[in-house]
Amino acid sequence: MSNAIKPPFTEETARAKVQAAEDGWNSRDPERVALAYSEHSEWRNRDEFFCGREAIRSFLRRKWAKELDYRLMKEPWAWTDNRISVRFEYEWRNASGQWFRTHGNEHWEFDADGLMARRDMSANDVAIDESERRYLTTPQNESS
Repeated sequence: MSNAIKPPFTEETARAKVQAAEDGWNSRDPERVALAYSEHSEWRNRDEFFCGREAIRSFLRRKWAKELDYRLMKEPWAWTDNRISVRFEYEWRNASGQWFRTHGNEHWEFDADGLMARRDMSANDVAIDESERRYLTTPQNESS
């Protein structure tokens, strides 16, 4: 997740920032993903509120232990100065093998160094059949 992309955002840099976020999250590596956020980044993720990189790492570890075979798509919705809004979908399965597609929106605010200082996320999960999956590739079977 490229911190070299700094505000103010243009269409090109906003799209690049969103793609970098998608790539980072699809790595499912909490250490890598957490580096895109400021030391005191404030998060709302559904009904959870927390602050700081260690809390982010802890959240991501829990998330990816529960949401197996996670695969994400992000799309820029709007941007200005130091903010970007995205819509996203991701698919995952639980330990019982039930697949889900999660639909949502995020609002991001960045500091001058390009680190995300605030993340506000809302989402809904919909159970799907495995045959309905849209995001079939995983980072392990993508070619570089």
